[in-house]
Amino acid sequence: MSAKQVLDGPALLQKIRRIAFQIYENNFEESEIIIAGIVGEGFAFAELLCEEIKSISKIQAIPVKIDLNKQQPYERPVKFEGGTDALENKVIIVVDDVLNTGRTFSYSLAPFLSMHVKRIQVAVIVDRNYKRFPISADYKGYELSTTLSEHVQVILSDPTKRGVYLA
Repeated sequence: MSAKQVLDGPALLQKIRRIAFQIYENNFEESEIIIAGIVGEGFAFAELLCEEIKSISKIQAIPVKIDLNKQQPYERPVKFEGGTDALENKVIIVVDDVLNTGRTFSYSLAPFLSMHVKRIQVAVIVDRNYKRFPISADYKGYELSTTLSEHVQVILSDPTKRGVYLA
């Protein structure tokens, strides 16, 4: 079965720019925010989002990579680049490409719960609305109703294939 493109590269970048504006509107009083991207396309999303936020505002948006095993997130501790001191008293926006059940996000939030942060927000490119965990996105690029057997793939790291695909 071949994948059907739902969003092409320019449309996907437009969604990211819109999310950047929403983040700026809700955090305009901040001088610095942390965009914590889940390893893989989530971190690619974080990097693109930081570029957009910097282009539209004076906010220092800093990308941080959250490293965890998406298939078995409980297998090893969640790690992220740099120390936790840089994250203290900051607004943290945890981002990933797709929000499906909320399991990956639930595990990725664990390290932030043991430190003092101003606020934690969630941003996704595609929200599939199959919640099993109490996670909802503050910022969504696209809501997509799919069957449980369908697979949504977001490609950001390869500009030649950039887009959202449904298989």
